[in-house]
Amino acid sequence: MANSRVSWVSRGDINAFFGLILDNIAVLLVLLTTITTALPFAEQQAKGQFGFTQEFVLGHMIPGTALGVLVGDLVYTFMAIQLARKTGRSDVTAMPLGLDTPSTFGMAFLVLLPVLRRACLDGSLTQGDHDKAMLFTWHVGLVVLILVGIIKVLLAPLGNQVRKMIPRAGLLGSLAAIALALIAFLPLVNDGIAGVPLIGMASLMVILATLVAHRRFFANIPGALAALLVGLLVHLVGMLVERLTGIPMVPPLRMPELAFVSPVLWPFGDGDSAWWMSVWTEALRFLPVALPFALATVVGGIDCVESAAAAGDEYDTRGVLLTEAVASLLAGVFGGVIQTTPYIGHPAYKKMGGRSGYTLATALLVGLGGLTGAFVLLEAVPKGALFPILVFVGVEITAASFLVTPSRHHAAVALASLPALAAMALLTIKSIFGITDPSTPFGLATLQTLRCMANGFLLTSLLWAAAMAFMIDGRMRMAGVTLVVCSLFSMVGVMHSPLPDERVAWPWAALAEVPPAYADAVRYQTPWHWSGAYLLCALLVFGLGGTGELARYPESVQG
Repeated sequence: MANSRVSWVSRGDINAFFGLILDNIAVLLVLLTTITTALPFAEQQAKGQFGFTQEFVLGHMIPGTALGVLVGDLVYTFMAIQLARKTGRSDVTAMPLGLDTPSTFGMAFLVLLPVLRRACLDGSLTQGDHDKAMLFTWHVGLVVLILVGIIKVLLAPLGNQVRKMIPRAGLLGSLAAIALALIAFLPLVNDGIAGVPLIGMASLMVILATLVAHRRFFANIPGALAALLVGLLVHLVGMLVERLTGIPMVPPLRMPELAFVSPVLWPFGDGDSAWWMSVWTEALRFLPVALPFALATVVGGIDCVESAAAAGDEYDTRGVLLTEAVASLLAGVFGGVIQTTPYIGHPAYKKMGGRSGYTLATALLVGLGGLTGAFVLLEAVPKGALFPILVFVGVEITAASFLVTPSRHHAAVALASLPALAAMALLTIKSIFGITDPSTPFGLATLQTLRCMANGFLLTSLLWAAAMAFMIDGRMRMAGVTLVVCSLFSMVGVMHSPLPDERVAWPWAALAEVPPAYADAVRYQTPWHWSGAYLLCALLVFGLGGTGELARYPESVQG
């Protein structure tokens, strides 16, 4: 029986709030640390490594991004209150929504940084001006997010059909690839966890013990908050020991300059029609990046609704999907660059005792922090204390990809990780050498091969795993068709482009743009070679479709 006076807040909302807010803060810190730099522009040019100023990111990208979380979590809070009143229950838990971790890494490394570098080096539009290059890149990023939002709005009513059409190994395989190779790995290096192991490993161990092994922390402190507190404590003790003994222990805390950043929430007042035509042209090149992320959040949203239903809270699937799609679209319109997504952890938040208060508090804190520039305070948080949550997210996404995929498709999920490993290797090389070319023929060939494997890796992962899953299921014709699609994408550089920064071009134009130093290195891996290779694979698969199949191992053995 309906009851309009049911309680929608509980003490459990405190634990749930810290879990959800720290997830979002970790994602924002990733965005800030991966795309910003304090180097003067002249020094960036000399090193060939370009970044945004912190002020630009806080004033232009973060406000719209935070607005998406604000809108999405407010709507989910309202939906939970309505469900509680409709059912007369006081234990309804709101669907958690936050920033999508995989696409944060994708936007940073596959869109924003490559476009910024090209805009800084190509003076035809920005005249080599850093401020104009940052503005142009921001506009490209928000248009890519608008495209993601439009795709999700269109797919939201068709979520179940999309889920049935594309093998789960394809969708989750590409997601597992970026989760393992980027989300879980990158926080380990540089000045993250492995860079300062005293802090990072201590916090990581807390995360693994509480969130993976499900051990209770002292005083029932939530695992994510406990990891942050342990990391901060170790850092402070390490600083004290270093001061007393002179032995290097931990890097000094960086105290940010507190200054109000005026948010820019309407990006369309800058630039003329030619400028925006160039922005849209550039943004459309990144559809191979946008499409897999949009598909993943739509299918993931359905999984979130199902997990909530299993926990006792029946939400309308279309309403959940449309809410996060519109939230992403609004974020892009107002200058955001990261999409929102419902989080899979609804049952965990329900177990914590969360109701609707935790999503309301998250919406308000993220919204206010983004609109006031208060997230500059994140600079004072040791990365080693906050980044372990990202390792957990990456490992959990990878593990879940195997758990919810039929065991006969596990090989397809693993196969999807290979292109992402190439992207990880290429990012590592770029971070060390910048745009400096290795001098040896072997080094040139190796870097060119990594480039071809890494360019378009999300779509490559999706299609490789889909073809593998089709073959495992005996659907050889569909596998062959998938490989023909790969051939077409490779021909125009959507996959395996030989050019830096995933540039798409007709094969003859692409080969004309290959730097002279790489002429020999690209000799046997041109778009023609890649396209022909996939056609050959398709012919083989079509042929094998008529040969019958060998006896299969039992499902338990395959798993």
